[in-house]
Amino acid sequence: MHRIIVPLLLLTLSTIKGQVRQNQQNITISGKVIDAESGQPLEYATFVLQDADNPDKVTGGITDTSGEFSIETVPGKYNIRVEFLSFKTYSLNGQTYTSSTNLGSIRLEADVAQLEAVEVVGERTTVEVRLDKKIYNIGKDITTSGGNVSDALNNIPSVSVDVEGAISLRGNDNVRILINGKPSALAGFGSTDILQQLPADAIEKVEVITSPSARYDAEGTAGILNIVLKKEKTLGINGSVNTTVGVPFNARVTTNFNIRTEKFNIFNTLGYFHRESPGSGLNDNRYFSDASDFDRIIEDRDITRNDDGFNINIGMEYFLTDKSSVTGSFFYRWSDENDVTENDNQRFADGDLNSRTLRTEDQAQKENSRQFSLNYTNNINDEGHKLTADLQYSYDNEDGLTGIQENNTIPNNDLLALENIYDNQKQDDFLAQIDYVLPMGDAQFEAGYRGNFEKEVNDYQLDTLNQNTGQFETNYDLTNVFTYRENVNALYTQYGNKYGKFSVLLGLRLENTQMKGNVDANIDSEALQEIIGQDVDLNFDKNYLGLFPTVNLIFELSKTQNISVGYNRRINRPRGWFINPFPSRSSRTNVFQGNPDLDPAYANAYDIGYMKRWKKLTLTSSIYYQKETRSFEFIREETGQVTSDGIQIIRSLPINLSTNERIGAEAGVIYSPAKWWRLNSSFNFFTFTSDGEFNGVEYGTTNSSWFARLSSKFTLPAKIELQANSFYMGPRQTAQSDTKGMFSMNLAMSKDVFKDKATVSLNVSDVFNSRKRRSFTETPTFTSDSEFQWRKRQINLSFIYRFNQPKEKNNRRGPQEDGEEERQFEG
Repeated sequence: MHRIIVPLLLLTLSTIKGQVRQNQQNITISGKVIDAESGQPLEYATFVLQDADNPDKVTGGITDTSGEFSIETVPGKYNIRVEFLSFKTYSLNGQTYTSSTNLGSIRLEADVAQLEAVEVVGERTTVEVRLDKKIYNIGKDITTSGGNVSDALNNIPSVSVDVEGAISLRGNDNVRILINGKPSALAGFGSTDILQQLPADAIEKVEVITSPSARYDAEGTAGILNIVLKKEKTLGINGSVNTTVGVPFNARVTTNFNIRTEKFNIFNTLGYFHRESPGSGLNDNRYFSDASDFDRIIEDRDITRNDDGFNINIGMEYFLTDKSSVTGSFFYRWSDENDVTENDNQRFADGDLNSRTLRTEDQAQKENSRQFSLNYTNNINDEGHKLTADLQYSYDNEDGLTGIQENNTIPNNDLLALENIYDNQKQDDFLAQIDYVLPMGDAQFEAGYRGNFEKEVNDYQLDTLNQNTGQFETNYDLTNVFTYRENVNALYTQYGNKYGKFSVLLGLRLENTQMKGNVDANIDSEALQEIIGQDVDLNFDKNYLGLFPTVNLIFELSKTQNISVGYNRRINRPRGWFINPFPSRSSRTNVFQGNPDLDPAYANAYDIGYMKRWKKLTLTSSIYYQKETRSFEFIREETGQVTSDGIQIIRSLPINLSTNERIGAEAGVIYSPAKWWRLNSSFNFFTFTSDGEFNGVEYGTTNSSWFARLSSKFTLPAKIELQANSFYMGPRQTAQSDTKGMFSMNLAMSKDVFKDKATVSLNVSDVFNSRKRRSFTETPTFTSDSEFQWRKRQINLSFIYRFNQPKEKNNRRGPQEDGEEERQFEG
C-alpha cells in the first residue's frame, strides 16, 4: 500500500508547490511617488525591491509620467527603496507581502544638502512630452545672458522670432502668448513688445503647446506658448543680481529676491534697462500706372532708438494649511521710449532724379502697465484632487507724441509738411477663472470656467501745420476715438485615463465671443467711405458661439519612446489694431490700415508625434496638418489717392481669405557625444496653401518654406563654457510677396567665479549682422523691393551674483519636473 500512497503524496505536494509558484507570479507591488513639498508626481523616480533574505536578488523599475510604478514579483519579505535625484531616499525594510499591494503615495523630500553637488542637472535632456505639450527648460542658455524674453524664445524648437519681434510657431504667427498660463500685462495683451523688455533669466521654462487641451483658451490657431516665470521655493533667504552692459549701448540690472518660511513664500523681481538699438529700412517702389507723377520712389530709413524701462513683480504665497494656499502678486512696468526715424526719399521720373525729401519722424512714447493677481489653491488630497481659483486685473496706458517733419532737399530746400500726432491707448483686462480636478483611480476628470473681459480705447489726433497762417490745425478726417471691447466666456470639461501603455485626454470647450466696436469722429460719411470702403459698419456688435473639441493620445512603446496623436479646433480673434480703420502715418505713401469688417478665423489642427530617448540622445518629431477658414491675410493695394506732391498712396490691409491649409514636419535632436559637448538641433518644413479674392483680385498662393537651428555647447576646464547658436529661415512666398532666406548666429562664453557664486558671460547676438528681412512685392500696377533690420549686431557683457543660491538650484529636480507653477496656472 505504501508503494502507492508515497507516490501519491509526492505528486500532491508537487502539484501544490506548482500551484503556489503559479500564484506567486501574480503578486504586484504598486504605488505613486510625489514631491512632498508641492504634491506633484515625480516622473522617472527609481523604485527598488530587494529580497530581504537574499540581498543580491533585486528588482524594480521607474515611475511613469504620472509618478506611478507597478512591479511584478513573488510573495516574500522585501526591503523597499525609492530614489530621485536631489531628494532624500525613502526606505522601508523587512516588509512581508503575500498578495498584491498598493503602497499609496510615497512622499519624497528635497535633499538641500545635495543641491550644490548636482550642477550637471541643467545639462540633462531638456525636453518633456506631455499629452498636450512639450516643455523646454532654457535656464542654461548662455547666449541669452543679458538678453530678453524674445531672445530666449528664438532658441526654442518650433518657435521663430522675426526681425521685428513677431513670434510664430511652426511658421504660423497666430500664436497665443501666456505668462504662467494666463493672458497677462507681462505679455503685452497680445503684443510682443513687452517681451523685448523682460530679461531672459526670469524664465524657468517654456511650454510649447501645439495641441492645446480643453483647459486652455481656444485662441491662437498655431497653438500656445506658455512662459513660466521663476518663483523660488527653497527655505530661507536667497536671490541673485544680474548686470549687463553692451554695444550698441545697452545696460540692464535685474534682481531676484526670495524669502521662504514654513508659512509663507515672498518672491520679487526688479529690473531696469536702458537700450539704444539702431535699425534701418529700405523701400524701392516702381510704378506702372499713370496715377502717379513718378515711376520710381526710393525710401531709405535710418532708425535710432533710445529707450528706458523699469519693471517690478512682487508677490507672496501664504499657506493656509498643509493643503491650501493663497497667492497675491503685483506687477508694474514703466517705459519711456524715444525713436527717431530719418527717411531719405528719392523720386524719379522717366529714370531721372526729379526731387528729394528728408522726412524725420520723432516718436516719444511713455507707457505704464500694472497687474494685480490673486490665486487660491486647495490640494484636497495627495492623489491630485484639487481646486484653484484666480482673479486678475490688468491696466495698460500708452501716451505717444510723434512729430513728423518733411523737407524738400532737391530741387529746393523748403518745408513740405509738419505734423503732430497725439496717440493715447488705454486697455483694461479683467479675468476670472476656476478649475477643478478630480482623480478617479487611473482616470482624471477636470472642469472649469474662464471669463476674460477686455476694453481698448484708442484716442488719435492729427494736427497739421498751415504754412499760410503758421498755426497747427486738426485734421478731423483722421482724428478719432476708437473703442473696442472683447468679452469671452468659456466653460470646459475634460477626461483623461490610462489603459496600460495607452493614455487618452478628451476635452470639450464652449466659448462665447462678443466683439463690440465704436468710433467717435467728426468726419462726414462720404470722406469716411473713401477711407474704409462701402458697406462697412464702424459701430458693430458681433457674437460668436463655438464648440472646441480636443483629443490627445499617447502610446508608450517603451519607457524611452512614445507616439502621440492630437486634434483640436482653434479660433483666431482679430486684435484691436487689426480692426481700427484709420490709417497710420508712419509714411505718407505706405500706410497700414485696419479692417472693421474682420471676423474671427477658425482652424482644425492635427498632429502626430514620436519621441525616443537613448542614453546620450533624445529625438522628438512630428507631422502636422491645419486647415483654417476665413483666415487673415495682409494685402497691399493702391488706395486711389495721391499725396499733395503727386505720389501714389499704397496701403496694407488685413482681410478674411476663404481657406488656409498648412502641412509640415519637424524634428529635434538633443545629443551629448561627450560630457563636455552638447548639441541641440531642430528642423521644420511646411507647405502653405491659401485661396481667396478681394476687390476682384485673386490672392491664392502655394508656398513651401523651412527653418532650422543648431546649438553647440562646450564645457571646458576651469569652469568655462562656450556656446554657438545658429538659425536659418528659408525663403517664403505669399500671394504678392517673395521673402528671401535669412541666416543669423549668436556666440557666447561664460566662466564661474567666486566659488561658483557668480558667473561672467560675454555674448554676441547676430555675429554677421545678417538678421535682415528682404522681400519683393509685385502687383499689376507697382513693385516694391524692401529690406528691414530691426536691430543691428549686439555685444553684451553680463555678471550674475547669487547669494544662498547654488548655480543650478532652480533645476534641482531635473527637466522631468512637473512643477507647481505648471499645474497651478493651467487653464
